[in-house]
Amino acid sequence: MSDTLNGKPSTSFWIISAVALVWNLLGFMMYLMQVTATPEALAAAYSDEQVAFIESVPVWAVSAFAIAVNAGLLGCLLLLLRKAWAVPVFIVSLIAVLIQNVHSFVLGDAIGVFGVQTLIIQTIVVVIAGLLVWYSRSAKASGWLS
Repeated sequence: MSDTLNGKPSTSFWIISAVALVWNLLGFMMYLMQVTATPEALAAAYSDEQVAFIESVPVWAVSAFAIAVNAGLLGCLLLLLRKAWAVPVFIVSLIAVLIQNVHSFVLGDAIGVFGVQTLIIQTIVVVIAGLLVWYSRSAKASGWLS
């Protein structure tokens, strides 16, 4: 992961940062689809119980989703620009993901409504958000971010 002789990031840094950007763009697209979906589109894609769950998501949980994806995108851009601000921005994204999951899995019954695959997907999201915090910290410690 390091090329400490010249302080420049390795090729893997650029690949990981680009893949992370694509991942976060997908998350942003999912957010946009959720907040712009019409009742007809929801009814065509989900069961009545699932539509009711989606429509009952409180503003704070939707806001957490927005913060998570926007902070994730910004963190990736900062990483690609080699800015140390990527670290706290990724931390904000991770915290927002965790807050969003409080609604889905603690206060709501997302698993009962959508199935266990929703837990699997959200676990992957949390793990990747955590890895981006770790990776950005490692990049900063390697002198790749300023």
